[in-house]
Amino acid sequence: MRVHLILALVALLWGLNPPVMKIGLLHMPPMPYNAVRLFAAFAVSWLVLRRMCTWIPLRHQDRKALIISSLGFFFFQIFFTFGLQLTTAGNSSLILGCLPVSIALINHFHRLEGIKPGVIQGIVISLAGVALMVAGTGKEISLSGDHISGAILLLAAQMSYGYYTVFSRPLSTTYSAYQITTYILMISSGLFALVSLPSMLAVDWQTIAWPGWASVIYSGVFPLCLANCLWIWGTAKAGSTTASLYNNLAPVFAVGAGYLFLGETFGWLQFIGAVIILAGLYVAKSKSAKTALEKGNVSS
Repeated sequence: MRVHLILALVALLWGLNPPVMKIGLLHMPPMPYNAVRLFAAFAVSWLVLRRMCTWIPLRHQDRKALIISSLGFFFFQIFFTFGLQLTTAGNSSLILGCLPVSIALINHFHRLEGIKPGVIQGIVISLAGVALMVAGTGKEISLSGDHISGAILLLAAQMSYGYYTVFSRPLSTTYSAYQITTYILMISSGLFALVSLPSMLAVDWQTIAWPGWASVIYSGVFPLCLANCLWIWGTAKAGSTTASLYNNLAPVFAVGAGYLFLGETFGWLQFIGAVIILAGLYVAKSKSAKTALEKGNVSS
């Protein structure tokens, strides 16, 4: 039960992030904004998380998994930043809601983790809930013009995040979630700094108001650093495919936060969609537990 509550907390932190980022992006361009929040996340992981664990030297055989997961995290930041600007919010929600499908396919392709039938049912139910939530917001779904380019970039972002999630899990058998998070943030923030350097030099940092700084610091410390640390821990405990279903709870919290703080709508379709997403989580969790119990009875 504890791991599921932690993963729900991760979804809450991620769900509250879009309204906070909207405020920050009023004061700062997207690339510099993402660069600064990555720096903030890395600073916290280096100063705080690194001191919360026994630091184990990186083994040679783990370098491949670390590089793949770090590049997945880095490319997610790049593709997401540009893709979001080129397509609709409806497209974004639906494509990112397919993360459990991508993670299941990545696991199957690399033969890293089996896919339980109950989890597949949970994925299908959860995706139906996401679709209803998008329909309830009235957000446009389109693949015309630039929208197709944005959709492709977001699909690449979602796949990148899938690789980050899947390949960070094997590292958890040797290293703590604190250490893995610090490694990944160190590599990805360094790469992002190189890519975003021209746009960062063009910003007049002295003119940025305090809400912009508050937004970027909150987004870096909590959704980026803390939530990803808990995410890595949760995928190690629950399995990456099962854990990824909690990603679809984030839109529920995002819509709720938008309703409370930004005056956005929250109608019946969104409510029903949220209930269906929760039902998908329940189906995946209960059927996985039933399968594990049956295997235990057979082995005994």
